[in-house]
Amino acid sequence: MFEWKQEYANGIDEIDRQHQKLFALAGDLYDIANRKDGFDYHDEITQVFGALSDYTVYHFQYEEKLMKQQGYGLRDLAAHCTEHDDFIQKMRKVAQEDLDKKQRQVLMDVVMFAVDWIEKHILGSDRRYAAYHIKS
Repeated sequence: MFEWKQEYANGIDEIDRQHQKLFALAGDLYDIANRKDGFDYHDEITQVFGALSDYTVYHFQYEEKLMKQQGYGLRDLAAHCTEHDDFIQKMRKVAQEDLDKKQRQVLMDVVMFAVDWIEKHILGSDRRYAAYHIKS
């Protein structure tokens, strides 16, 4: 579920590496959520979630800068940026959840959302940009 698959590769090495890191961070959250030892992992969750959120912003900025530099179509760029913004807003909303009361549920929700979104985004919007990038 959280493993990088070759089918996600878009042929832009740096973006592929960044996508792999996003999957790894989501996988780290999943691993924490599945621990059944009764311990509170609030600090670790906060740290990994923060890393995922920060790295996501970094990745989106990198992608958008590359798109602008290559003259990617304004309409396509705007739609791509909107997808990025929607993801960031969802992550901010999750960050406000009360982890102390529903730690596992919040974690699983964010992990499932993140992986589903990342996968769809990579196979959809990013794939369209990669095709444009390779032609340029």
